[in-house]
Amino acid sequence: MRLILVFNPHAGAGRAARLLPGMRSVLENFADLDVLETRGAGDATRLVAEADLSAYDGLIAAGGDGTLFEVLNGLYTHDKAQRKPLGLVPVGTGNAFSRDLGLLPGDWEKAVGLIRAGRLRPVDVGRVQTPSETYYFLNIVGAGLPVDAMTLAAKLKFLGNSAYTLAALWRAIKLKSYHLTIEIDGKIIVQDSMFLEISNTRYTGTSFLMAPDAALDDGLLDVTLLGKPSRLRLLRLFPKIYKGHHVRYEEIQTCKAQVIRITAPEDLVLAPDGELRGCTPATVTCLQQDLQIFGP
Repeated sequence: MRLILVFNPHAGAGRAARLLPGMRSVLENFADLDVLETRGAGDATRLVAEADLSAYDGLIAAGGDGTLFEVLNGLYTHDKAQRKPLGLVPVGTGNAFSRDLGLLPGDWEKAVGLIRAGRLRPVDVGRVQTPSETYYFLNIVGAGLPVDAMTLAAKLKFLGNSAYTLAALWRAIKLKSYHLTIEIDGKIIVQDSMFLEISNTRYTGTSFLMAPDAALDDGLLDVTLLGKPSRLRLLRLFPKIYKGHHVRYEEIQTCKAQVIRITAPEDLVLAPDGELRGCTPATVTCLQQDLQIFGP
């Protein structure tokens, strides 16, 4: 097996850097390995886009959700026939996608074991089209509160995995809402909402079970829409998200869809897979089983 390891030494607030020697040693026990280290934002996308993938059997994204997002988008610059299976090693602050593979942040040895086993599974990929660009995601894309929380969480990264949780709670109690117009598989919804989340997998922010019924390979994205509850009601609802029980509240709307169009408001910032990328209007589409990954 010949593999590319795309490694982000800055992941996990810099804690990932010390893991590379051990990770490399284990991978080289069963594979010819080329390591590409990133230095800053956008490097992983550029490195994968520039790579000649024909000589490899797969590539690995080692970092957080942002690293995985960049590697995925680098991979999608190649024609479908040239794309190789993707593995991930969760060593970042947030590794929400890895939870659906039974991996917790820091489970790098278990993750390498999945790659070594060589079992491939097809998974869905989300595609986002805005007036200015097209990009892809594996985990989730959000608008409203998720963007507000991410902006604050970036300043709290020193708190580790709790940074996003605290940021989300702080921004939530502000009760800021957005007047959204959304078309979901042809049905139009117009309402004031605190957030919209479009999920390919179950978790977001590592610990939030945002879409408890989501599946990686069903050809559908799970839509979660929160109206504008009272502050007291919100404080009761917030802890329920850890076990996915928030979907039982009347203020939460959920559905599954293949295509979601967000037409208003214009210029609402989007948050795919732990990044801030693009603005509305946007069309989000599920590409069924469009990618092979190393997984259970």
